[in-house]
Amino acid sequence: MEFEHKPVLLEETIESLAIKPDGIYVDGTLGGAGHACEVCRMLGENGKLIGIDQDGDAVAAAAKRLEPFQEQVTIVRSNYSNIRQILDAQNIHRVNGILLDLGVSSYQLDNPERGFTYREDAPLDMRMDTRKPKTARDIVNDYSESELFQIIRDYGEERFAKNIAKHIVAYRKRKTIETTGELIYIIKAAIPAKVRMAQGHPAKKTFQAIRIELNQELAVLKDSIDTMIDLLDDRGRLAVITFHSLEDRIVKNKFRENENPCICPPDFPVCVCGRVSKGTVITKKPIVPDQREIEANKRAKSSKLRVFERRL
Repeated sequence: MEFEHKPVLLEETIESLAIKPDGIYVDGTLGGAGHACEVCRMLGENGKLIGIDQDGDAVAAAAKRLEPFQEQVTIVRSNYSNIRQILDAQNIHRVNGILLDLGVSSYQLDNPERGFTYREDAPLDMRMDTRKPKTARDIVNDYSESELFQIIRDYGEERFAKNIAKHIVAYRKRKTIETTGELIYIIKAAIPAKVRMAQGHPAKKTFQAIRIELNQELAVLKDSIDTMIDLLDDRGRLAVITFHSLEDRIVKNKFRENENPCICPPDFPVCVCGRVSKGTVITKKPIVPDQREIEANKRAKSSKLRVFERRL
């Protein structure tokens, strides 16, 4: 199967990065290189793009797609949380722009062997980095009922989290849960029939929760934003595309903290905490796709783009 990922908010993202032909840019979630390709088209011979992705299939596909720009491109198989070490290794200390597209790629969702999809029966995997030993199967079979309840409630925002966790634990007493099909069967049994009929796929929220927990997606995002902003040159921009409210909330709050870091009580006449603003939030409201894009790519529907500009 070919690694394909239709880039969402492509024009808006490229425009928001305000690309300089001789600038240095980082795509922290390279995927199929949809966004990266457009960045490269706008770079001159002195421009650079560093592409980071932890998915081996993505790295291979991106390398192929970016072949015409190989003089300007460096691809690293890693997690974007390691951005500082990756740039240090190349003696780069400031960049002009960083992009994160946090969506799960179409390839990952559509390739059953990766175990992300709830539309086909496949082994319970969900690893974004297949070099790591722990899989979704380990979470489903080894976590306690209270741990399962917490991640399904907090990361899936699933109102039947308690019942789903209870059903998972009851089922695995009889046998190990091995496949996505088994997990879907358990989830369906835990959600009232009339609710199942009225909403989207009953397993969607639970699968999201397990995937986030396994890949530590929210923790990585939260821990990386400050570092990324610190790595930006003056007027450099960080553009982040999110796909659900949990990610978007982290980005919104982190951007706000970096714009207004002062923690002095509001009645203080002058700031004494010494915290200095790192820049400006360019997007007071997130940029969302128009109807035309949603019709062309249904996975764009929940996407939101937020942009921060560094000021030194």
